Amino acid sequence: QVQLVESGGGLVQAGGSLSLSCVASGRSFSTYGMGWFRQAPGKEREFVVSISWGGGRTYYADSVKGRFTISRDNAKNTVYLQMNSLKPEDTAVYYCAASKTTYGSRWSQYDYWGQGTQVTVSS
Repeated sequence: QVQLVESGGGLVQAGGSLSLSCVASGRSFSTYGMGWFRQAPGKEREFVVSISWGGGRTYYADSVKGRFTISRDNAKNTVYLQMNSLKPEDTAVYYCAASKTTYGSRWSQYDYWGQGTQVTVSS
C-alpha cells in the first residue's frame, strides 16, 4: 500500500511559477512509475506528466511541454512538479499518482492517488 500526499499548491498570477511535491509512504517507492494529473471544474481528469521508476524517462502532455518539469528523489520518496510560465488554463486540482506497472498517460493505469492540491492561476 502506498499513500501519497501532495503539497505546494496555491494562487499565482499568470506567468508565475509554483512547485508541487508529492511524498509517498510505504516501501519500494523506486519501483513505482509516478504521474501528475489535473482536473478543472466541470472537466475530466487529464494527464499532465509522468516519470519512470528511476527518473530516466519522462512523458509530458503537449499543453505543458517546455513549461513544466517533473523530477523525483527516490531517497526521499518524493516526486516534484516545477511549473513555470503558468497560464489561467492551468487552474485545476493537481493529483499525484503511482503505478506498479507503468508511467503512462491514462489515469486507469495508476494504482494509488493523493488527495490533490489546488492550483489557481489568475489572469
